[in-house]
Amino acid sequence: MARDGLGIIIGMVLFTAVIVWGALMTPYLFVDIVAVLGVLLAGLTVYFFRDPEREVPTGSNNVISPADGKVVEIEDAYEGDFMKCETTRIGIFLNVFDVHVNRIPISGSVEFFRYKKGAFLQAYKADASDINEQTVIGIQGDERKVLFKQIAGLIARRIVCHVREGNKVTLGDRFGMIKFGSRVDIFLPKNVNVQVELNQKVKGGKSILGVFTDEV
Repeated sequence: MARDGLGIIIGMVLFTAVIVWGALMTPYLFVDIVAVLGVLLAGLTVYFFRDPEREVPTGSNNVISPADGKVVEIEDAYEGDFMKCETTRIGIFLNVFDVHVNRIPISGSVEFFRYKKGAFLQAYKADASDINEQTVIGIQGDERKVLFKQIAGLIARRIVCHVREGNKVTLGDRFGMIKFGSRVDIFLPKNVNVQVELNQKVKGGKSILGVFTDEV
């Protein structure tokens, strides 16, 4: 289970246990119905906060997906916060059934971090990348830079990020999560050959989004 969901899971399990105990002790049908719904909700909560192990692909040129989900955008975009160059932006939409633990896309050092307050548009919309609540993380590694965003969605209102400027990070490391439906965007320099297509499903810490060619 994801460590960032343990509090919610424990609270939900305890609440459900109380409801089930009440159903066993009373003859009322509506209490039984509430107990069944509670058990289902507790099961869904545990499922949402799952954190499967992933075999991270080897290769120093690989850029790994920071999130599970569906690729909803592959667009040219100027990134002016950290990379300050033309990039390829890949947008990944996470529905409530995807794993929501986020992972580091390249090894290096966190050289840029910013939290931005914002709106809560539906995360699959392109505008969400700019105006929704988000954390923005830039990593510098071996003369290579990438920037990525954890973006809140219509339901997700809680972004968890455990890295800050100066932290050393390794490809595939867990670094946080976005709770209950969200989006992650990653900005890749133009010397990265993109390896994914629109509507493709990707897995955080496992799917290769692109490969550095070292050609400027």
